[in-house]
Amino acid sequence: MAKPFASSADLGEKKQSMEVLAEGVYALTAEGDPNVGAIEAEDFLVCFEALATPVAAREWLARLREHTDKPIRYLVLSHYHAVRVLGASAFGADVIVTHDKTRELIAERGEQDWASEYARMPRLFKEPGSIPGLTWPTATFSDTFTIDLGGDRGDLVLAYCGRGHTEGDLVAWLPKRRIMFAGDLVESQAALYTGDAFHLDWSAATLDKVASFGAETLVGGRGAVARGRQGVEAAIAQTRDFLTVMLREVGAAGSVREAFERTHRELEPRYGSWPIFEHCLPFNVSRLWDELHGVERPRIWTAERDREVWDQLQR
Repeated sequence: MAKPFASSADLGEKKQSMEVLAEGVYALTAEGDPNVGAIEAEDFLVCFEALATPVAAREWLARLREHTDKPIRYLVLSHYHAVRVLGASAFGADVIVTHDKTRELIAERGEQDWASEYARMPRLFKEPGSIPGLTWPTATFSDTFTIDLGGDRGDLVLAYCGRGHTEGDLVAWLPKRRIMFAGDLVESQAALYTGDAFHLDWSAATLDKVASFGAETLVGGRGAVARGRQGVEAAIAQTRDFLTVMLREVGAAGSVREAFERTHRELEPRYGSWPIFEHCLPFNVSRLWDELHGVERPRIWTAERDREVWDQLQR
């Protein structure tokens, strides 16, 4: 019996958990759905990630408004994927910040990614008609972007750690609190999506850079908040292990179908019960097969290509 396509059959609501990580630092997690967060400055807010639609984003903002009524000055987007960015209009932010490469990727493949992700994960797109169009940043950077939070709150540092989950991922780092919002560069108790990734860079230098901050609390792209230095190290190690196993198994295979079977066999015992594992693996293997065979940049995913890869591998 064929498996339902991607997450198209995952229609049950997930329990959301609002967590106060420190005074004025918030995260919303939801059993493997995309995580979002916010940081209070002296007289404004910085929000991290935008969810898939304005309707979904407004539900998150209603939870946030139970804690603070400060205006949103900055909306920070970790990368270009539709489920992270298309709800941006709900925030009314003065400034939308991304990495330089994220702006380029939105221009190059934003429309196709929107259609692809909507077909893969329809539940996340609450009232898709509320999306006014692609989200465009109003400020970008190449290395770091620092936001002065005012008073004695210190800085929020947005940093590029190298190619990883995409070509333009950023992290948000609160040095005073030693809290990091890592986007999808790190997952905690959730499977990785690597369909637009640079596995070789991500598994080595990029994760090394993420680890070098010495975070003591880390909010990954999906899954539980990692707490304590050991918890953060474990989340980074889990992410690295997932990538390392993929590199080994796909690299040893003689065909993309064999690569999928080998990778599934090795990863499933540890990660198979985690959110979006079965959904992601065909797309992950397809991208890594390309990368190891000379396709430097990820091919653009379209709704049609998604189905072709799924039918070829996940059956």
